[in-house]
Amino acid sequence: MPRRSQVVLEPRKSPVQARSTATVEAILDATLQVLLHVGKERLTTTRVALRAGVSVGTLYQYFPNKSALLQAVLKRHLAEITETVELVCREQEGKTLRQMVTALITAFLQAKMRNAKTSATLYSVSSDVDGAKIAQQMGTRSNKAISRMLSTTCEPLTTDPQLIASMLQAAMVGVSRNLLESSAPDKQLGVLHRELIFVACAYMDACCARGSAPSAGAIGDGEKIPPSGMPEGARKNAVKRIHAPVQ
Repeated sequence: MPRRSQVVLEPRKSPVQARSTATVEAILDATLQVLLHVGKERLTTTRVALRAGVSVGTLYQYFPNKSALLQAVLKRHLAEITETVELVCREQEGKTLRQMVTALITAFLQAKMRNAKTSATLYSVSSDVDGAKIAQQMGTRSNKAISRMLSTTCEPLTTDPQLIASMLQAAMVGVSRNLLESSAPDKQLGVLHRELIFVACAYMDACCARGSAPSAGAIGDGEKIPPSGMPEGARKNAVKRIHAPVQ
């Protein structure tokens, strides 16, 4: 059987001069505007060029097709979020763990949900333009920034900073995905933001040498977490008692 031709996603060339950069930015802005207005199926290079105020020929100098346009817009969006994470991580170096994760989560969710419709729309097309690969690349950058920030804390860690960073990223991405798939993300943002900080701070306490994992922190309806320092047998019994059905 003949092989299916692979769609070219990479831009034809990168802008060098300021004027070229401005042209590419105008094309990407127009791509996003057309995408939001008419959707992925009705988006065409002709519509984008008209919206950007450039000729189709000029557009094709940089992008071979609409898939390349969509990928470039997605990459720019995720890069902006990654740069926000990198900035807040630099700003929080030397702070306490709780201060770090509170600032990190707040900055991430603000960047991700600044325009919920844009984020949700790009999320919906990401699988069509190799979005997983882009997300992985940006995730690696974020992991390095978060790990570096954690290593500067004034509190002694008992867990590898890179592992902590990966756990925090997984939690943040999970919450943001929940929001983007929600029919009313703006209504849920405040609650999920607050709860994610609560969870992250408890995790930071557990990763800290001071051993302040929430020994009496509420989970669910008044349930308690058994102290992490208790013997394993006693801890298992405590867990059983916590989850035992009420008679």
